Parts: sequence; structure tokens; C-alpha cells
Amino acid sequence: MQNLKKINLLQENIIIDNEELSKAFASDTRFGITINGSIKYTPFNEKDIFIYQGHISAQEKVKNTQDVFGKHYLIQKEETHIIINAAEAWTDILTLNLGNCDYAHTLGDGVTEFKNEEIEDMSWMIIDFDVSYKEMIEFLERSTNITLLCIQDDEPCKFKSIAFFDDVLLTQKIFFSFCQNIIKDKLANDPDYTYDYLDEDQVEAVAYFQLTPS
Repeated sequence: MQNLKKINLLQENIIIDNEELSKAFASDTRFGITINGSIKYTPFNEKDIFIYQGHISAQEKVKNTQDVFGKHYLIQKEETHIIINAAEAWTDILTLNLGNCDYAHTLGDGVTEFKNEEIEDMSWMIIDFDVSYKEMIEFLERSTNITLLCIQDDEPCKFKSIAFFDDVLLTQKIFFSFCQNIIKDKLANDPDYTYDYLDEDQVEAVAYFQLTPS
């Protein structure tokens, strides 16, 4: 069974161990806090999803944890840990993760590209067979393992997200089969897609998805 893991920052609190955070503050090294509350140090793994990154020099002394994180992070201090709500830090979080996400829904137009070159190439070919990015995303989110970091609110209606494939190579294979099956079905059953009347791009797509014209 596939899994879409949706993390809505409006409802999510991140818990961080006080000792680990103190070590990071004293490390004189750039560190990051992941969505799971883990602390990572440079060089960062591109698979990690960060809510915060920072560096405190050896000359600085941390007097107030809230001052370190800034006004967009809501900090609640407990005896053994701190709790962070990062709902207001979406712009900062987007900056930290946009380069490593697999697709983003940050504008009114929705998703308009995939970051992975192979998946993006396939998407452009399947668009020629009247399949929208919306339909592609709906398929991927029900058929593959994806972590979706988002801001989602019903009143007023608000939805922004960045998404990460758990296994991009497996996602490529699943998406290839999806595109292949759609084209195969249209060639067989839709008179608008009779092979002899396909344009150059559609003929290229048929060859790419290893289909034999009937």
C-alpha cells in the first residue's frame, strides 16, 4: 500500500531535545533542524527536509532561544525539550527546501513542473495526449510514496506545498507505466489519437514509451 505523508505546518509541532539543541548552539558549525526534529550538520543530505538552518559563532552566547530562531518560529520551552511551531516560517522553509523538492505548489497555477529531469520529460510527452499536471499529481500521490510539506487551511482557502519522492527511481518506473498505459489506451480506443494522424511530438512519445503503432 502506497503512502502520502502530509505534514501541515499549521497543525504540526516539532519537538527538539534540549541537550542536542545546546550542542548545536555551541558547535560553531552550520546546523539544520529537520521536520522530524533531528539536528543535522553540514554537509547536509539533500534527502533531509528542514524547517530551520543556522549558525552561531563561538563568540556568541545564546541568552534567548526565541531570538535565535526569530519571530516566524513560535518556541515553547519545556524541561527536557523545546516545541517549535513553524507555520509562520513558510517562506524561510521554502527557501531551504525548494532546491531539493521534487515538485512545488506555491502559486495559483498549481504544479507546473517536476524537478527530476526524467519525470519532467515524460510529463511533457503525456501532456500531448491531453493529460494535465493535476491528473499526473493525483496519480502520483495515490500510487507512490511521497512526503508533502504544506500550509493548508480551509477558511480562508489556502494551500501551498512542496513534495518529496521517497524513491525517485521507483517513481520514474511507476510514472512511465502510467504514461505508457494512457497512450496505449488512446491509440486503441480514441479516434482522435489514430496513429496516422498524430503530430511529430506525439509520434516521438509513442516511440519513447516503447509502444507499437497499430
